[in-house]
Amino acid sequence: MGTVYAIANQKGGVGKTTTAVNVAACIAEAGFQTLLVDVDPQANATVGLGLERTHAPGLYEVLTGESTAEEALAQTRVPELLMVPAGAGLAGANVELPRLEGFEGHLRESLAPIRDRFEYILLDCPPSLGPLTVSALVAADRVVVPVQTEYFALEGLAGLLETLALVQRELNPRLTVAGMLLTMHDNRTRLGRDVEREVREHFPELVFDTVIPRNVRVGEAPSYGLPVTHHDPHSAGAEAYFELAKELVAR
Repeated sequence: MGTVYAIANQKGGVGKTTTAVNVAACIAEAGFQTLLVDVDPQANATVGLGLERTHAPGLYEVLTGESTAEEALAQTRVPELLMVPAGAGLAGANVELPRLEGFEGHLRESLAPIRDRFEYILLDCPPSLGPLTVSALVAADRVVVPVQTEYFALEGLAGLLETLALVQRELNPRLTVAGMLLTMHDNRTRLGRDVEREVREHFPELVFDTVIPRNVRVGEAPSYGLPVTHHDPHSAGAEAYFELAKELVAR
């Protein structure tokens, strides 16, 4: 049975989707059967892997029972990487899901029939702590928290950790934090170095050794529908995500 990772942080613009897409691609390229599930209504992971934003069936159809997860699987340009795209209707799921009894467990139950097919399953969460993110946390075994190395890096982390503890206590006792990932890091600036030091001091056991640098190639890759590891495999960003994937698997 595969391990399920949620990539989550309620702050936007911290690199959740970039991390989900590139880590999934790196793990798949190492020969592991990998699944990426786009849980974000913005569907950026879907587009970032070369699929149409309106690709159907998607996660919306799976959550509403119109389709199975098996039927929603889509092949990406990375041979060992499949994905469940977001689906055009997912934007309404934050309103519709809470009306369904036991909605928190729907994603976990939907993925259960295909979980044995994959060694790693990654869930790209939306930038909020709403119903879709809660559903992903209930479905996950472990959580990766991207943290941008800028001034407000620690803002909201306490709230996120409280939410994780609540989900663990009430809905998913097996949930653990795999680690915090420092992203968009510029080691040339004093601010970047100070924020990295502060996060590592606050969470010494949780922060990954690997740091994702600011890198133009990482930003360019989604416009080509490719992970940066395919767009420019020798760039600093691609090399960092390869190292992160190895560290994640080792953990």
